[in-house]
Amino acid sequence: MAAYTPMIQQYLKVKADYEDAFLFFRLGDFYEMFFEDAIKASQELEITLTSREGGGDEKIPMCGVPYHSAPNYIEQLIEKGYKVAICEQVEDPKQAKGVVKREVVQLITPGTVMDGKGLTDKQNNFLLSTTQFEDNTLGFTYADLSTGEIYVTVLTGGMNQLSNEVYSIGGKEIVVAPNFNTESLLPLQERMSLTISYEENCEPLNNMLPITEVLEQEKLKVTVNRLLHYLVKTQKRSLDHLQPAQFFQIDEFMKMDLYSKRNLELTETIRSKGKKGSLLWLLDQTVTAMGGRLLKQWIDRPLIDLKVITYRQEMVEVLIEQFFAREEIRELLKQVYDLERLAGRVAFGNVNGRDLVQLRKSLQQIPILKEKLTELPANMDELLQKMDDCEELANLLQNSLLEQPSISVKEGNIIKDGYNEDLDRYRDARRNGKTWIAELEKREREVTGIKSLKIGYNRIFGYYIEVTRANIHLLEEDRYERKQTLANAERYITEELKEKETLILEAEEKIIQLEYDLFVSLREKVKTFIPRVQLLAKAVSELDVLQCFATISEERQYVRPEFSPERVLAITDGRHPVVEKVLNSNEYVPNDCFMNNEREILLITGPNMSGKSTFMRQIALTAILAQIGCFVPAKSAVLPIFDQIFTRIGAADDLISGQSTFMVEMLEARNAIVHATQNSLILFDEIGRGTSTYDGMALAQSLIEYIHNKIGAKTLFSTHYHELTSLETALGKLLNIHVSVVEKNGKVVFLHKMKEGPADKSYGIHVAELANLPKEVIVRAAEILKALETPSSEKSPKIQEGTKVFEDDSQLSFFEMNDSKSKTSTPTIAKKEQEIIQTIKNIDILDMTPMQALNQLYELHKVLKK
Repeated sequence: MAAYTPMIQQYLKVKADYEDAFLFFRLGDFYEMFFEDAIKASQELEITLTSREGGGDEKIPMCGVPYHSAPNYIEQLIEKGYKVAICEQVEDPKQAKGVVKREVVQLITPGTVMDGKGLTDKQNNFLLSTTQFEDNTLGFTYADLSTGEIYVTVLTGGMNQLSNEVYSIGGKEIVVAPNFNTESLLPLQERMSLTISYEENCEPLNNMLPITEVLEQEKLKVTVNRLLHYLVKTQKRSLDHLQPAQFFQIDEFMKMDLYSKRNLELTETIRSKGKKGSLLWLLDQTVTAMGGRLLKQWIDRPLIDLKVITYRQEMVEVLIEQFFAREEIRELLKQVYDLERLAGRVAFGNVNGRDLVQLRKSLQQIPILKEKLTELPANMDELLQKMDDCEELANLLQNSLLEQPSISVKEGNIIKDGYNEDLDRYRDARRNGKTWIAELEKREREVTGIKSLKIGYNRIFGYYIEVTRANIHLLEEDRYERKQTLANAERYITEELKEKETLILEAEEKIIQLEYDLFVSLREKVKTFIPRVQLLAKAVSELDVLQCFATISEERQYVRPEFSPERVLAITDGRHPVVEKVLNSNEYVPNDCFMNNEREILLITGPNMSGKSTFMRQIALTAILAQIGCFVPAKSAVLPIFDQIFTRIGAADDLISGQSTFMVEMLEARNAIVHATQNSLILFDEIGRGTSTYDGMALAQSLIEYIHNKIGAKTLFSTHYHELTSLETALGKLLNIHVSVVEKNGKVVFLHKMKEGPADKSYGIHVAELANLPKEVIVRAAEILKALETPSSEKSPKIQEGTKVFEDDSQLSFFEMNDSKSKTSTPTIAKKEQEIIQTIKNIDILDMTPMQALNQLYELHKVLKK
């Protein structure tokens, strides 16, 4: 290192503390990068890689970006999951002895972005942190630096529960202890492009006591403190806007694992990973950025507290009934900017004049908004009390800021006239200087009688009075001081002109500096109002989401659901909210659904494309809408309050984890039957289709029986295994329903209407025909199907060349063997198979754990194959 120049040595010394980040090293008007940083940055940013002498034997790789365009390049690196350390000059180069002192003034990471494209208006940018304790629980906290929100809890469900939370929150960076087992985070890291950062210190921060003093449990304090230390270390500035950490318990909300949220497409679609087509897309009638973020949080965490749900419903009902008041409220809310992020920018020190004008305009809407709320019924009082109009702050900003200030805080044109006397005097000099000079010239000519006298200016001598030599004798010697001699004239200055010259020449420089100083002082005054502005922001965002619910409920004719303590689910003319919007409500076929304590499981049969999955999803989405306080798409709805929703819908490999479709299916099924309670909702779609017929049917029946006899949860179970429909006679709380289909002239028409009873057949070939498979394939499939449906005593169909011939075309019905009450007749079975049948009959699946049952069935499968 000694061989390098002092500047490169300084670079390497700083870089040693930020090895996991790109170091943007300020040199003049550029941020430069050297060595490996330069090579990698040139590739990632597609900028030219050069080199320079650095005192060593070889030239040092180097690349750089102009400081004024650096934010764009930083955003590109952050979006790719990198970190960027900003190293600035921290002393005046004119006063420096040797190399100018430089320090890292901020570390920008994916979880600490404060502005730019890295932030989306209606999405939080949460930084996550987890701490593992000796009892295997996990402290979990997350904070949005741009809004100041902090949430904290303790997870008892291990890494699976952590994965669910990370997926739900959608964080981009997680902070852990250096000794944390990061291998457990690899699936998350790959799936969500999660950046892993490290922080060892979790001791209390004296200047952060308001954040943690509300937390009673030591685990919570440790967890939050780790995150706070990381923020202090990376941001290196005031974090006054951080709000008191809000403790929550997972059990206080409806729980859904990451698979269920993905399958139900709550905030993004499965295919495009975008918002359009999701429940969030359908619901989002919010008009503020704050409201949009709160709406997503509510969708991610539906309530289970009936009192709070009812409170929201009542507010929505009022806003539906008061149409004109609601429209006026919407218009007022449209003029409210993002108060949370404005408060964050104020605290962070990167707020500008236009930001504060936005804050002023927002605050000016609050008194009008409060007046509108007072006109509504009394149940708006609670929300009204939360709305602090911050009158003192609004007046301060009104009196201090121009209507359209400059974006830059160092170019002037920010502060209003009348706010500061010195600034007014300087501005008067700047505006009226030329006029004053012209008037002085006119007055001097009159006093001296010299018509050729003129007042001029140059950069070296400043302002002067120029008189030709022939007229010098007309001047009063005691008033005029000689300043410059010319060939044919003399130049003078007077005390009056000297005073005005100083004022005029200094005015521009003084104005810019004074305006900056006044703006900084104003910013510090605004800081004192941050807690009040944040509380106001919460009230405004809550009102925005409630009016959003009212707007969508009225537009799409949703109804207020009732809640049943007897666990009754009775939906009349229910619709899938998203599909209905996409299709157009006139085309959507509504369906009823009724379940109670005597009808816990609906076994759904019918062909593909008929609407089974849509029907199942709409029940879940209706429950979620109800439990976030929104009205629901139905003619009428009575619902239980569900504590959890589990779904197994659709087929998808989990390539990141190296798991097949069937393994994913089994894991999701296991998660449901292990964690579900009587108050849960389970949606199982085509369980068992990822394996052989015997395996699939065995697993399907085993799961249905286990749910029926051990759990008692409300369950919708769709299947193509028609043999399962015989379970209705054996399981008292199971009912067969099917999607009705009409067949005309060999063509199938899906009616998308649910009816009681099992489907008569699958119509798989008809669906294939709708998919435009070649006619030859369809015809041949029909021939094979007809032969398979022919009793085994009849002649088998002719097999085309190249087709494998099976000796026994008959299907063994597991359920016929295992259920003596089945209405289906038992097929003729060879004598050597009787022992296997008896073994199956003797297995009591109901007394086994789910895994024991699956293992037992797997062993049977091996026997059957022999």
